[in-house]
Amino acid sequence: MKKFAVAAALLSAVVATPALAQDGGEARVELRGGYIWGNGVDEATAGLAAGYDFDLGSTAFAGAEVAGDKVLQDGADVQFSAGGRVGAKVGTAGKAYVTGGYTFSDIDDPYIGAGYQHKFGKNVYGKVEYRHQFIGNFGDFDTVAAGIGLAF
Repeated sequence: MKKFAVAAALLSAVVATPALAQDGGEARVELRGGYIWGNGVDEATAGLAAGYDFDLGSTAFAGAEVAGDKVLQDGADVQFSAGGRVGAKVGTAGKAYVTGGYTFSDIDDPYIGAGYQHKFGKNVYGKVEYRHQFIGNFGDFDTVAAGIGLAF
């Protein structure tokens, strides 16, 4: 039941983001892939994310994001996450940020991280991000990911 509720929330966020974009902020959807390591795990990951960034003036922003990421290992479930980010605008096309949130599925624990997003043209962007996931009784994980997305 919990996984169904998470999937419904992710779908709702993707459907609602175009309407939010009319308020002066920026909605985004992306595909991403990366590498996760820690506690004996060394695997590739792939995922989808949707989010919305609010302008906080000419130099800052804050946003929210929901995502589903899969460790590309037999038997691993999709790991869902919900979190936020806050950062600085870098020039006219970049965003440097810190992020934090909570992951849930097989592992229910918080994460923190940092990243950089850069627009290539009006709507396409690329992104790199590092996350450190705090796993209470299992051992922490680190992830580095890159993504490409659409902002609107």
